[in-house]
Amino acid sequence: MAELPLSGVRVLDMTVVWAGPYSTMLLADWGAEVIRIESTQYPPPTTRVPAHPSEAQVKVGKENKLWNMAYPNWDPGPRAWNTQPTFNAHSRNKLSMTADIRNPEGWDIFCEMLKISDVFIENNVPETMEKWGITYENLSKINPNLVYIRMPAYGWSGSFKDYRALGLHVDAVVGHLWTRSYTDTDMSERGDIVLADAMAGITASFLIVNGLRYRRKTGKGQLIELSLAEGFIPFMSDAVMDYTMNGRIQESNGNRHTSMAPHGCYPCAGDDMWINIAVATDEQWQSFCALMGRSDLVSDERFVDTLSRWHNQDDLDAIVIDWTKDQDHWELAKSLQAQGITAGPVLNSRELLHDPHLRDREYYHSLTHAESGTYDYNGPLWKMSKTPNKLRLPPCRLGEHNEYVYKELLGISDERYKELEEAGHIGMDFIDSIP
Repeated sequence: MAELPLSGVRVLDMTVVWAGPYSTMLLADWGAEVIRIESTQYPPPTTRVPAHPSEAQVKVGKENKLWNMAYPNWDPGPRAWNTQPTFNAHSRNKLSMTADIRNPEGWDIFCEMLKISDVFIENNVPETMEKWGITYENLSKINPNLVYIRMPAYGWSGSFKDYRALGLHVDAVVGHLWTRSYTDTDMSERGDIVLADAMAGITASFLIVNGLRYRRKTGKGQLIELSLAEGFIPFMSDAVMDYTMNGRIQESNGNRHTSMAPHGCYPCAGDDMWINIAVATDEQWQSFCALMGRSDLVSDERFVDTLSRWHNQDDLDAIVIDWTKDQDHWELAKSLQAQGITAGPVLNSRELLHDPHLRDREYYHSLTHAESGTYDYNGPLWKMSKTPNKLRLPPCRLGEHNEYVYKELLGISDERYKELEEAGHIGMDFIDSIP
């Protein structure tokens, strides 16, 4: 396999939940040596936890289809922190070392790792990092060439600086929650969504490459600050500009569009099967009517042009539903596409995994994890014509690469390694007191 673009770049990773781990996953996929620095004494919040789930917790997770409790075959095994599904989803191609940086000895290990790293990334609450002394001012003294990226929810300044947040909260604060879901439901019926995390993960990877490019040109590292909330606001640009120019607050419109009709998600034959359809032009509408066998609708004054259809969407949707409800969502999508009409089946996770298009493109890659087993993972997110790529390592187990990091990278002797094990820095098991 050709050398990957980020080969030779070492990233020290102290990320949590999704935004940070997603970023370092992308970096690791394309060759960076990503080393997660973790601790056997405490788990990062919503990352590798619960460490010791009870049978009752797993049962509740199964009954309520909780994705963070979906262990392989509903069995967390003796080390649940290594089989935790949300952690493993973004942890392939990475390495894991352990050290307790809360004490001086662990801090010294952390500093030694910083000296031999190109990038340090974290997405924790600012006040937590400041309490530990993890600031750019301190870290740049240890390694002036370091590219340090921090990804707090609301930035490292301002009145929201130390506010805790997950995807749901950022979604609300940036106004996205207000504009999504259906017109006949209130805020309490709009589910959790974490687009801000996905956005931040991809953006952070791009920013890190920018930082490394700057260092190559100048010889200097720098601090990069990415606020999840501010990074997501551009996704709300239509709503922001609408209010700026017109004083109008956009409302939820379900699956409908501001100009296209029909436009929506329609039921198909089978249990909970659906199709998305978007008719953009009058020409497409004529083809759509022909496919439905309803040429009479072309001259119906309610639907004669785009504006008329948009104003009569309730009547229009009822007609479309009556046509789609007895058809296979895959076959119908193919028929619509053949007529130049944008359409696609709504896939559940089983259909997505077995999607023939993705299988033809070899999108999924199989990895064998020592404790979880062998499963398919999504492969690299893009393809490069001169740089073939594939997944190399399964999700990293806690402390799995301690010997490599301590003995090969840091040059620790066997005797010193043993001392650090006895002190609680090196290990592959969380202490029993962690829930």
